[in-house]
Amino acid sequence: MQHGYSIELFTQEYEQLMKEPWVKFGTKLKLREFKELLDHLPRTSSVAVISAPMLQKELFTDSGAGTLIRRGYKLFKHDSVDKIGADRFRQVIHDRDPDVLSGYQSVTGVLNELKKTPYTIYGDDPLDVVAVVSRPEGEVPVMTRLLASRNGVLNSVTDNVFNAIKKDHRRLFWTAQADDENRAWHFERADGSFTRAGKSLFWYGVQDVAEVERIVKGFEASGRIERAYLPVGPAAPPHKTGAAPAGAKAFSTLARRPMLGSTRGYATAAAPPSTEPKRLGLIGARGFTGQALTTLLSGHPYLNLTHVSSRQLAGYALDGYAKAPITYSNLSTEDVKEMEKEGVVDAWVMALPNGVCKPFVDAIDSGAEARTKGEKSVIVDLSADYRFEKEWTYGLPELYGRTPIRTSKRISNPGCYATSSQLLIAPLLKYLKPGAWPTVFGLSGYSGAGTIPSNDPDGRPISLPKVTPDSLGGAVRPYALTDHIHEREAGHHLSTLLSDQSERAKLAFVPAVAPWFSGIISTLSMPLSQKVTAKEIVAQYEEAYKGERLVRIQKQVPGLQDIEGKHTWTVGGVQVHSEGERVVVVGGLDNLLKGAATQCLQNLNLALGYDECAGIPIDA
Repeated sequence: MQHGYSIELFTQEYEQLMKEPWVKFGTKLKLREFKELLDHLPRTSSVAVISAPMLQKELFTDSGAGTLIRRGYKLFKHDSVDKIGADRFRQVIHDRDPDVLSGYQSVTGVLNELKKTPYTIYGDDPLDVVAVVSRPEGEVPVMTRLLASRNGVLNSVTDNVFNAIKKDHRRLFWTAQADDENRAWHFERADGSFTRAGKSLFWYGVQDVAEVERIVKGFEASGRIERAYLPVGPAAPPHKTGAAPAGAKAFSTLARRPMLGSTRGYATAAAPPSTEPKRLGLIGARGFTGQALTTLLSGHPYLNLTHVSSRQLAGYALDGYAKAPITYSNLSTEDVKEMEKEGVVDAWVMALPNGVCKPFVDAIDSGAEARTKGEKSVIVDLSADYRFEKEWTYGLPELYGRTPIRTSKRISNPGCYATSSQLLIAPLLKYLKPGAWPTVFGLSGYSGAGTIPSNDPDGRPISLPKVTPDSLGGAVRPYALTDHIHEREAGHHLSTLLSDQSERAKLAFVPAVAPWFSGIISTLSMPLSQKVTAKEIVAQYEEAYKGERLVRIQKQVPGLQDIEGKHTWTVGGVQVHSEGERVVVVGGLDNLLKGAATQCLQNLNLALGYDECAGIPIDA
């Protein structure tokens, strides 16, 4: 739970706090009572000081209120890895360091880099937060790493560690990506900053720009950064900074997406795309999406499909994969656990129905804990099971960024309808009429309804569509008219894009199945808060998706010919009502491709360090 203010009171601050002149009478009594209470409870316990009218918000929302008081753990600072336990420190680097997670560096490489200058390691006893400050004699210190667990962020240990650093160093520099949507954390703690080549340099304790330039030149001369940030230029505030191309790697720090609860470190720039061959296991390959992904993987230059599991097809040869002959197997959860433990594959894709894949994910997690070498595998889940889980990264890179996916091992692939709805609505959120709901009417090919098992004339198991054109009688069939899961999914994630994080985005979504095989046509009707022209609406889409290789913007309304069998999302047909109160836009994608398999491969490529579109034919 997040709170308006949080303090690690009874380990780090109690004696000092009780001496403060403003702590007297009732306040002093309350603090003493809190200490006596928490002294007899686990360190993870806390007391929230809150007014009665805010109690409901405190208990039932993520935003929190009031003051959170924890007993907390003792903070430390050491000038040697051995003093905190070399194995413990290596594990933190292995699990959290973005350069290690992305494959840019090994754990050994990070430790060797650490030895190049004198350093201090800051953190708390359970290592929920670990910070490394490089401090050569006579030079300005640089915070090269700030690695926090989810507990460390939510319980404000990160702030306490940073405050401990500030007590020791009157000046400090650190870096962050310029296009990170949560740079506010850094701005709040810096006296100044500037941005260049896709990176932002932050500092405190230096007021003169000329002095900043001198310090940065010294960093470059001594090799403490890999490229110059000069000339110094004013920084754009966080809400005005757009995406920028990645530059060369400098240092690492902390990234946080509060609404999704996804907390991880990030590198200040992406490593060059990998060309290292890697292995993929596919669980549940019988359905249409599994078949589409198999075909895509057949043309991937580096990612090799090595294991395909299907209970119905076990023992049969896999069709549609040209790289090597593969036979379907029927992997149990114990098989999967052992494979993960031995590092048999580098990534898994779960192409299972909703509510089925958790035992396999649990098995992979268990196997990962038992691994003695190598990194744990990436999982991309195609079902809806983990799309609302804070520990999983939601993989829609065009809206929520690439960095979280690159540094994640657990990725939930968005739903097909939800993908199209979010891509339609997101660029226009600032025009949405307060209190109004945008409406999306979605028409999907019958492949989106899923499959049922059957057999061909030779007795081989095959998949047949659950809904057929004959059963539709050439018409469309609306279904799930309210509370469709993709409605909730789209609203949940669009909420993270709102400027006021106390608000929640909502949409009305009405789906219908149509008598064509694949392809979704989504029509958005959205009430407007102000009068805008169709030209201005088109400009919003062009700005939002500038440079996106898998987005197409056209003048005319997208038809089935623009989306079926295509790997892109296409938008067009923008019209504004004559009274200027409502805009209608049409978007479309292939539910088996950009709505599923293509997007899955995007996420795999990012998480494994490949070019994002490796193995994805770019539509003409």
